[in-house]
Amino acid sequence: MKKQRTGDQNFVKQMNKSIVFNSIKNKGPMSRTQISKNTGLNKATVSTMASELIDESFVNEMESGQSSGGRKPVMLYFNNHAGYSIGIDLGVNYILGVLTDLNGTIMEELSSPLSSTEYTEVKRSLNAIIESLMAKAQDSPYGVIGIGIGAPGYVDLDEKILFAPNLKWNEVDLKADIEGEFDIPVYIQNEANCGARGENLYGAGKDISNLVYISIGIGIGAGIIIHNELYSGTSGISGEIGHFTIEANGRKCTCGNHGCWELYASENALLQNATQQKVLNDREDISLEEIMADAKMGNPKVLHVLHTLGEYIGIGLTNVINTFNPEMVIIGNRISQLNNWIENPIKHVLQERLSELHKENTVVNFSVLGKYSSALGAASISISNFFSTQRLESLHSFPKTIQI
Repeated sequence: MKKQRTGDQNFVKQMNKSIVFNSIKNKGPMSRTQISKNTGLNKATVSTMASELIDESFVNEMESGQSSGGRKPVMLYFNNHAGYSIGIDLGVNYILGVLTDLNGTIMEELSSPLSSTEYTEVKRSLNAIIESLMAKAQDSPYGVIGIGIGAPGYVDLDEKILFAPNLKWNEVDLKADIEGEFDIPVYIQNEANCGARGENLYGAGKDISNLVYISIGIGIGAGIIIHNELYSGTSGISGEIGHFTIEANGRKCTCGNHGCWELYASENALLQNATQQKVLNDREDISLEEIMADAKMGNPKVLHVLHTLGEYIGIGLTNVINTFNPEMVIIGNRISQLNNWIENPIKHVLQERLSELHKENTVVNFSVLGKYSSALGAASISISNFFSTQRLESLHSFPKTIQI
């Protein structure tokens, strides 16, 4: 019985410490008296827990600038520079890396185009970006606490990349390879799930409990959040909506299906259509940036292919909204940069095809975080895991994973 009481006491102490930490992290600077009033914990408990957090470098003290008379209260605030996290958005034709503090604020960023999808070449580029970001991290008590990577493919519950059709990868254990290189925790998640997490924590979906984040890059994927929990499916590979069929007898896809949505509504589809339509004369190496530049100049051929792209995006979104009935749909990844030209055709299709109930209850937004959604979401995964290992937050406080 004595051991049981000791265990209970340790559990209660850790819970109290977590409550004090999260009060300071989310609402600080706060005095010990304010924390006691807000949480219901007695002042002695708050003082003890605060002292431990200060000793562990998670909390700092400062004097309040105001006083109602007498001694100025000492304010406690979260030391968001106690450590740093690296978030990677691994695209099909690019790598974007960010170094963030423990609040998810971007301190540094690096990006690099990918000229090859061959695994060893991608890994070499990835290692170079991670190494450079680590070198840019300031001295801190905990250093770089982890690396989160959003990958464009099927990632299982063990964080192994099962299949990345646009990278042409099968059964790749990128997590083990990167951990072996840097000897710090690495977390792999589907890039759309990372994007959903990023927008839900920091962007357009903040405080939205039911949303679908649509990542439109070379391919299309979705991160699905239901009641504030990330839905991953039985084996972790939900959200591959780029591969649902919108043309029964359509083109052959690398996934083995025909008429997949991403063959008509992705960045890759846009570039192929722009090349076929010769929107930039006879250029065959058209980039998204060049299309944007010509759209700004009013090139009618470019505006036409963008209108077509918007219509196809709208067709797919109709299916998404009918299926999930989300509070919000967020369009993200690189295609969100084209919102000025594709927003109207998307809305026109939705207006024509959705029922009145869906129109009234679903908001369609473009990403607030832009190209950073997935990278920030990936960085937040390592931050959550770090706080969990420090027993300051529950690993599943956000997002939980529903398995069916």
